[in-house]
Amino acid sequence: MAARLDEIRRDAGLNGLELAARCGWHKSKSSRIARGKTLPSDADIRAWCEACGVPEQAADIIAASRTAESMYVQWRHINRDGMRRIQEKAVPLYQSTRSFRVYASNVVPGMLQTAEYARGLLRSITDFRGTPDDVDQAVQARLDRSRVIREGDHRFALLVEEAVLRYRVCDDDAMAGQLGHLLAVMAQPNVSLGVIPFEARRPVWPLEAFYAFDERRVAVETLTAEINVTAPGEIRTYLRAFAELSTIAVYGASARARVTQAIDLLG
Repeated sequence: MAARLDEIRRDAGLNGLELAARCGWHKSKSSRIARGKTLPSDADIRAWCEACGVPEQAADIIAASRTAESMYVQWRHINRDGMRRIQEKAVPLYQSTRSFRVYASNVVPGMLQTAEYARGLLRSITDFRGTPDDVDQAVQARLDRSRVIREGDHRFALLVEEAVLRYRVCDDDAMAGQLGHLLAVMAQPNVSLGVIPFEARRPVWPLEAFYAFDERRVAVETLTAEINVTAPGEIRTYLRAFAELSTIAVYGASARARVTQAIDLLG
């Protein structure tokens, strides 16, 4: 954040003393902020951006400032006590979100997972990361968290790459059950599930999986960490990507046909 503010100052052609004067600060304050020695308040950030002629950038920087400690959190830290706790911790966010937009490029989205599929996936994650083994409790916590898809006033727009229907993260029987569950969920009036075909001509390349919670937050899942995006400009970029990917997905009968074909290929 400090580096970004200092870049804005340089782009405006101001030195630290000139910036401090425009903001009505002591002459050393801008230097302390730029060097990361002083944490700026929301008002400081707005004044800095206004003095540099870019007031529109203040909202993104304020959001980054407020969430700096939680923006990038390594899985080894999140799951240091196992995976049950992170499922339970997310329940308030899920319950308070009215509109979910989810893009999945690797596995079935968590709120659509069956117990058997979740168990296969969480078992492989536990083994790979070497985290404490609480798979059974984590599976139940994930299922409890997923009640939002059946309860309350929530809407779900979900996109999955067709490859997600083929990746074997569990045995064939469990995979068939998971795909059958997708067919059932697709009939719910609050759920829109699109499948992006292998052969689709893409306006946006395959991305890391991400979950958008209203317009408040986007959670991006990488191999090593969860990235929590709260800056309005970045959220708009993710929602734009979701909207463009939505245009190449198939829905309804065409999506069900892709799921059914994946079931047929399970041998």
